[in-house]
Amino acid sequence: MIAKSIAAFQQGGFFMWPILFISFMGAALAIERVRYMRQASAVRKEEFLNQLNQLVLQGNLERCIALCNQSQTPLTKIVRAGLMAIASRKSVDEVQTAMDAVALREIPKIEKRTSLLAMLANMATLVGLLGTTSGMIGAFAAVATVAASEKAAKLAAEISEAMNCTAFGLLVAIPLLGAYGWLTTRGTEIVDDVHEAAVATLNFILSNRDKFAR
Repeated sequence: MIAKSIAAFQQGGFFMWPILFISFMGAALAIERVRYMRQASAVRKEEFLNQLNQLVLQGNLERCIALCNQSQTPLTKIVRAGLMAIASRKSVDEVQTAMDAVALREIPKIEKRTSLLAMLANMATLVGLLGTTSGMIGAFAAVATVAASEKAAKLAAEISEAMNCTAFGLLVAIPLLGAYGWLTTRGTEIVDDVHEAAVATLNFILSNRDKFAR
């Protein structure tokens, strides 16, 4: 199987190399995005909010901030910004602004570069088609100089080799599109969770703000 794959790659010609490069880029990008999203969702939202709410009800602002410092996720960073603003005796609008400023910095990181996977998938397909087209042009040119009895066999062999580019391009593009779809969906879920939790936390903290003045 490996020997056949290597032979097919070699028969595909020059354009197999750009497709291979695209596959490495796509794999590296997908792995980086998966690792970041795991880090961004490392905190269990419900558990974190329950612990934070208990500390808020106790009026323990320092422990609230310490809880946020235990992990560096978009949610904890946004909540920490609000708590720091409260610790500085900021107004309600200033607390909201502080949290929004961090959210504007952290939220785009979740969706960053994910769209490049779709672009790389399209590039792999198009480069594969280009390689096949180039190979077929060469195939028709090659059969022009052979005997009539050999043309059919020669043309079939050349076209078979040329189609390796399209097959390899699709082989690379399909997993990249799958990764793009999964990462897009997962990123949306994380962003929605962060927004929901941040708003709920802000409202809870502000409604119990008087407890921090004890």
